[in-house]
Amino acid sequence: MSSKLLEGYEITHCKADSFYDRYERKDELQHQTHFCPGCGHGNVHKMLAQAIDQLGVQDRTIMVGPVGCAVFTFYYFDVGNVQAAHGRAPAVGTAIKRAHPGSIVISYQGDGDLSAIGSAEILHAANRGENITVIFVNNAIYSMTGGQAAPTTLLGQKSTTTPNGRNAATEGYPLHVSELLATLQAPVYIERVGLGNNKQIVQAGRAIRRALENQVKGLGFSLIEVLSPCPTIWKMTPVEAQRWVRDTMEKTFPLGVFRDRTKERLVTPVTQNMAAPKLDELPRILGVAEEDLPESNAHALAPGQAIDLGVRIAGLGGQGALLLGEVLAEAGLDAGLEVSWLPSYGPEMRSGTSNCHVRLSSQPIDSPLVSAPNILVAMNEPSLRKFDRAVQRGGWVIYNGDEIPADCERDGVHVLARSFTQIADELGDKRAANMVMLGALLEIAGELPHASVDAALRRLIKNPRWIELDERAMARGREISKEVLVEV
Repeated sequence: MSSKLLEGYEITHCKADSFYDRYERKDELQHQTHFCPGCGHGNVHKMLAQAIDQLGVQDRTIMVGPVGCAVFTFYYFDVGNVQAAHGRAPAVGTAIKRAHPGSIVISYQGDGDLSAIGSAEILHAANRGENITVIFVNNAIYSMTGGQAAPTTLLGQKSTTTPNGRNAATEGYPLHVSELLATLQAPVYIERVGLGNNKQIVQAGRAIRRALENQVKGLGFSLIEVLSPCPTIWKMTPVEAQRWVRDTMEKTFPLGVFRDRTKERLVTPVTQNMAAPKLDELPRILGVAEEDLPESNAHALAPGQAIDLGVRIAGLGGQGALLLGEVLAEAGLDAGLEVSWLPSYGPEMRSGTSNCHVRLSSQPIDSPLVSAPNILVAMNEPSLRKFDRAVQRGGWVIYNGDEIPADCERDGVHVLARSFTQIADELGDKRAANMVMLGALLEIAGELPHASVDAALRRLIKNPRWIELDERAMARGREISKEVLVEV
């Protein structure tokens, strides 16, 4: 890192700029980090922060930390920080990198995270050759949760779940992540380093910088596995733990470079101004023929029209709750809106629970979840009771029943209760109840062009008989809503 002058002295080694000036923890423990004495995370943090400084990428670096001791990165690194669910850091890192190609994404993970619940995530991220950097801290144990055996626990090593030592016959063999990933074609650089002595620590620093530099150059996926001491859980002194890394761990996990294709890859520097593929390029990228594309944005809303609609649709499997949501979402796409549709259902095809979240907005959507819907479509009473309390004040409940139960009524929430199944039966088929309710919803929302809904219906429903019935069902639903809206 660059030298600094202080009172006539040249400082060649100091705290990295990529660290916060102050580490927030507890008022009485400001002088301490979260890590136990002798833990390897502190050394790895230091190397990583120095590499970020040396490459000048602090302003565009995003760290992804999951569960476990690796979670504390956001307390120390003055960069963008995102926390992921256990094992999911490579998937989250993939999303961040693709959404912001100019960012430098670092997935920072422990062995209980990456090699256990996250094994599929790291395998597929590596196999895709995602241009991210993974720092894999391997101390062969679950440290934060009490010392259970991890996939990397050594044969014979004792833990709370292997008190007599790991046995290959019952717990299998230690998982060699670096060797496993090196069998894939896509990764560009994989190296295992250790923290067993000062010489190894210096080499680890070089490897971490190189892995990060690969991403800056746009070379592809890099992973550095770091054999790290864990004195507290191993029940050793810091010196003993460091020696154990060198003398014992390395016999199972030998150090070395397992993949280096950096010279074969073309350098494609990643800049902040790099843009993700344009939407009109996606059909070409995905190999979809132009004649197979739906007619999109054919009935766009008027310029400047603001929409933010969150709908929750729930019922029994077989009632068509998910299809109702799909038609609504497709109509939003046709109208040129930002759209999300998130289904949720039980294992049963029929009579199981089924619901979906639908969001339509004129602005980018931050989350597909609809925790406080503007409109709830409840196709049966259990669904009504499950979700009615979440409806926003001023919102609507559309309920498939003659009347809403008295204990479900709420001040400030409008209700449209009808036996929509009976109405659909009178139209020709009770299975069209979902389309009657969709018509009622569309009239209440009043924000989607009729042509967009018709186009969406024809894309999703191929049987002409059902299209004709569904169109009549939606028209009847609109009529019912108009009657109610006059009274509101």
